[in-house]
Amino acid sequence: MSQTEVSGMKAPLVPLATLIGRELRSEKVEKPYLKYGQAAVAKKGEDCFLIKTDCQRTHSNPSTSFSVFAIFDGHNGISAAIFAKENLLANVLSAIPQGISRDEWLHALPRALVAGFVKTDIEFQQKGETSGTTVTFVVIDGWTVTVASVGDSRCILDTQGGVVSLLTVDHRLEENEEERARVTASGGEVGRLNVFGGSEVGPLRCWPGGLCLSRSIGDTDVGEFIVPIPHVKQVKLSNAGGRLIIASDGIWDALSSDLAAKSCRGLPAELAAKLVVKEALRSRGLKDDTTCLVVDIIPSDHPVLPPTPMKKQNILASLIFGKKTWNSVNKRNKLSSVGVVEELFEEGSAMLAERLGKDSTLDANSGLFRCAVCQVDQPPVEGLSVNSGPFFSPASKPWEGLFLCAKCRNKKDAMEGKRLSTPTVIL
Repeated sequence: MSQTEVSGMKAPLVPLATLIGRELRSEKVEKPYLKYGQAAVAKKGEDCFLIKTDCQRTHSNPSTSFSVFAIFDGHNGISAAIFAKENLLANVLSAIPQGISRDEWLHALPRALVAGFVKTDIEFQQKGETSGTTVTFVVIDGWTVTVASVGDSRCILDTQGGVVSLLTVDHRLEENEEERARVTASGGEVGRLNVFGGSEVGPLRCWPGGLCLSRSIGDTDVGEFIVPIPHVKQVKLSNAGGRLIIASDGIWDALSSDLAAKSCRGLPAELAAKLVVKEALRSRGLKDDTTCLVVDIIPSDHPVLPPTPMKKQNILASLIFGKKTWNSVNKRNKLSSVGVVEELFEEGSAMLAERLGKDSTLDANSGLFRCAVCQVDQPPVEGLSVNSGPFFSPASKPWEGLFLCAKCRNKKDAMEGKRLSTPTVIL
């Protein structure tokens, strides 16, 4: 064989999308092992978690498997957390088209997560109960990790070299200036609790309701400016793998992300989860429900996650400052993830139209439109596209683009402050 022929056999650089798509075409793509552990200590008994490792993109096809890990931190009761645990995954999957490739499935997942969160919120509010819940929802498909979150439960990624990356955004009014501005613009009020004598105490809250969070599922008695639209981040790990720590705020109010990661490095996932909870309780005591999931994404040729070298850090500063704001962690995350993980997608807008895209949902055969949120087929006279306003002319093409049924359109308008939102409770 000539030198020219040999040089021509060198494998060309393969785009990331092609690598992801090979699995569907039955080409060999190494999939990692997952090992996980869970630990919890209850104070009020309002935390729930979900571990489901047998999900499939295509029914009865094990090669299309993926896993879901989630934390639901309820408040004002546990019913919203239980409802989200039981219904959110199905609502997300119903928003993903059938019969598509793995690459297309992963591309559609962030939009489906938004639709699934909003649909779950609408369904729960129709029950007329007043509880609410944070959600941190993690989908792992091969080396690709997709995280959707509302509230202040958190997911961090600990990778080789001791690099800790934050995959969620805290929707606490105290720490998120953008969310404070959005809530105010949508008709809510932001302030601290007034006590006798006019003094203000505690964290910033939104009124009515007094919730410290700007995003959640449920909370019927608060107002539609508390939205269920999640921040979504999708990354692809290197084949060195990594560790996810998913936990409720009972952990993060006691430990910084770095301290949580450092406290359990080198330990199996099951023991690691218990140690993170133990460390949080040792640091702060049992002030809130404290739940932690640890998931190791491990190369198939390693029985355990490779040890991570310890990184020099200011332990005293971590103890003093604890939780970090989104802005500071995000800046570090952007820099630290170079060469360790590849960011595929990130979006946190609370505007539903910006999150669901502009693709038409018209079925050419039936003439029906499918609502982008609840996935119900309806004739156009029973809903409007997100492009239309309250008044339109035939020339404005009100059904062009993404379609929402009347119920979901009302939800969208209420979240954006375009319709008076009066909290209601069914007795």
